[in-house]
Amino acid sequence: MGEVSPQRPSIVVSVPTKELLSALQPVPAGAEVLVWDMTTPPPRERFDIVVPPYMSLSRVMEQLTQVDARLVQSQSIGYEGIAEQLPPGNVFANAASVHEASTAELAVALTLASQRHLPTFVRAQDEGRWASEFADSLADRRVLLLGYGGVGKAVAARLAGFEVELTVVASRARFEDGVSVHGAERLHELLQTAEIVIVTLPGGPETRHIIDAAALAALPDGALVVNVGRGPLIDTDALVAELQRGRLRAALDVTDPEPLPSGHPLWRLPGALIVPHVGGNTSAMKPRTVRLIRTQIERMLAGEPPLNVVYKS
Repeated sequence: MGEVSPQRPSIVVSVPTKELLSALQPVPAGAEVLVWDMTTPPPRERFDIVVPPYMSLSRVMEQLTQVDARLVQSQSIGYEGIAEQLPPGNVFANAASVHEASTAELAVALTLASQRHLPTFVRAQDEGRWASEFADSLADRRVLLLGYGGVGKAVAARLAGFEVELTVVASRARFEDGVSVHGAERLHELLQTAEIVIVTLPGGPETRHIIDAAALAALPDGALVVNVGRGPLIDTDALVAELQRGRLRAALDVTDPEPLPSGHPLWRLPGALIVPHVGGNTSAMKPRTVRLIRTQIERMLAGEPPLNVVYKS
């Protein structure tokens, strides 16, 4: 009897790191998974799924012109600018289900840190000073949540136990999950009574500078602006002006520009808390990314459409 030829894989997948390949083991039967970080020539001419490196889409999208790919599976939620970056003939899926929980955790952490003056206490600890002071609560505050997608819903769920008065604003008015969502046309009106604003919207031309000088001016004195969406959602110059006056405070995971240059005034303005775009960068990321990639592989093997498709070029 002659030797039986090994069965060829039904689908071929690329992942950007050996660590991700290892975490995917055992690979579903019928799939072959290769490592391709998209900085070297592709190991195959055709892939069923390409997973680009995390936070590197703009640098590696051109590499897709060298391969035939059925699905580009991002490791990020955001996809602004993808229409300009993605070569023709590709289907793009984002990483919905991966980062929402961690980003919502950070939104609440930034809010609490600012309200309870934790940066002041950390600086005092660095100097060995016992520096007690009165701080603001999160309880009983009027919180306006701008955005009610995956991250916004995760933030709302986590705020439920903090005894806040929550108002939700999104692109359109609706009643969803038992929540009354106001349309964006009422944003400036509702900002007038908000003590804390948490921004979770996606980026893009439609949302650029949705928090502009007029929106910031509508906020009452002492209000806190928290941004875990995208930097350009806020007019940075307008925010800097309000912080310089000492009228508003800000806690930002994302900025515009980004990375924030070392000499930028946001670094040193009183009332500003800056962290370097780390909302989803936690221990929850890898297992949730692996789960999503595995699900996409299994759906493709079963002839089912992929999840989270947000753009087709």
